[in-house]
Amino acid sequence: MNEKKPLWPVASLVVLTGLNLVDYLDRTILGAVLPPLRAELGLSYEQAGTVGTAFMLGYFLTSPLFGYLGDRLPRRHLVAAGVFVWSFGTLMSGHAHGYVTLLCFRALVGLGEASFGTISPGWIADLFPAGRRNNAITIFYFAIPVGSAIGYLMGGWIAARYGWRTAFLCAGYPGLFLAAVLYLLREPPRGASDGGVAEHPTRMPGWSVYRELWGYRRYVLVVAGYTAQTFAMGGFQIWAPTFLVEVHHMPLDRASFFFGASLAASGLVATLAGGFTATRWQRRTGTGYAWVLALSAAAAAPVAFAAFSLSSLAAAKVALVLTMFLLFLSTGPVNTLILETVPAGMRASAMAASIFVIHLLGDLWSPKIVGHIADRWGDLQRAVFWTLPGALVVGAIFWTWLLLRIRREQAAAPVAPLL
Repeated sequence: MNEKKPLWPVASLVVLTGLNLVDYLDRTILGAVLPPLRAELGLSYEQAGTVGTAFMLGYFLTSPLFGYLGDRLPRRHLVAAGVFVWSFGTLMSGHAHGYVTLLCFRALVGLGEASFGTISPGWIADLFPAGRRNNAITIFYFAIPVGSAIGYLMGGWIAARYGWRTAFLCAGYPGLFLAAVLYLLREPPRGASDGGVAEHPTRMPGWSVYRELWGYRRYVLVVAGYTAQTFAMGGFQIWAPTFLVEVHHMPLDRASFFFGASLAASGLVATLAGGFTATRWQRRTGTGYAWVLALSAAAAAPVAFAAFSLSSLAAAKVALVLTMFLLFLSTGPVNTLILETVPAGMRASAMAASIFVIHLLGDLWSPKIVGHIADRWGDLQRAVFWTLPGALVVGAIFWTWLLLRIRREQAAAPVAPLL
């Protein structure tokens, strides 16, 4: 008789995925309420973009610290603290009455999410063996489109009826109570799903672990392509609803509803389809993850150019939906590759370094850059057209390079694909 598999890994995945959904709800609600927030606080385009940048400063600047701690200390305490802090920051964003105060509270949201976003993927990787890991990571990250969509839908609807401050308050309160749920979970030993236990954290090198990561060439190429895509997605998420309002003259609640509903539908389908397809492809060839990354980025670039240049609202909406679909295809595989291209004992550090780089060189600047160009040119449409799709071209180049490197290494020394 076959022994039943324990349920606690699945239960842990469900809880962490639910928290990830709330994470992205709190993160993206800013984009849904940006027009009335700008009007009340008297912010320029560039200042509004800088509010998004403040979140990224709190997020990526603290991620190396949480990566270092996440490979050494109990993960439940670190993650629970992060959930509490980001929820408090979201709640206080609704009480901000000035530009500087809002910047500080959004930075606090980023700090809390850095703990959760850095440590949780490695926790999940230790729950599932390699053959099931990408599917589990895909399920965890499917919360990105769902949580983001709820943020846009809820934020836009509440802001249009009760004001943008109420939207932040409704998003912030629930998370304050969710941190306690983490203490019901069992934390797996590091490396447990890879046939052993990772080297004890106290024997690992200190901060030099981050320097060591750059010796893993596949990891470097994954992160380089991810940085370019993150640049594009950061600007896209902040400015797309405003683009629909100011360029195509959609009402705020309709623009937020459209963007949120499209994000949910396309992102959910694409994340699951891309992740599960990549798993089957990877088992057969050993290159499935890299193929999905390269093809999705290469296809998304021309569609994004069309989305920001078409004069027809209907055509632009179709292109926006298709762009979102193509971008989300890579969600599961890119994060799985970040975890699997380094040793098990370095996973939190690898995720932290990835977060640091993709935001330092990616969406830390893209909302501000788009806003700055829009202010200088007096044209938001030209600003998004010349910045965001071009970044996707760069991402496609790096991920194609990754695919070619893996195929070349397989040809030189064939190895069995990861199972």
